[in-house]
Amino acid sequence: MRKIYIVITALDSIKNSLIDQILVTKNEKLLKAISNIFESTENEDIMHLSSEQIEMLTFSENDIESKKIISEEKLMKSDRKWLF
Repeated sequence: MRKIYIVITALDSIKNSLIDQILVTKNEKLLKAISNIFESTENEDIMHLSSEQIEMLTFSENDIESKKIISEEKLMKSDRKWLF
């Protein structure tokens, strides 16, 4: 018989515990408060970029599409030559 190992991280454990508690509670005020917390934190994950940052990302994407890329190792060698 094959053994299957499941690794549960601390984050997974917290999520599972919260899910269990949410499923069994009958406290409507608590559920609304939890819902409000999720709604208020949704916008925190959104990054607002300046026009300059957007322009730099566009340049980067164009470079990648045009295969104008170098390895990190080559970049570090180039930097060392330029700096010293």
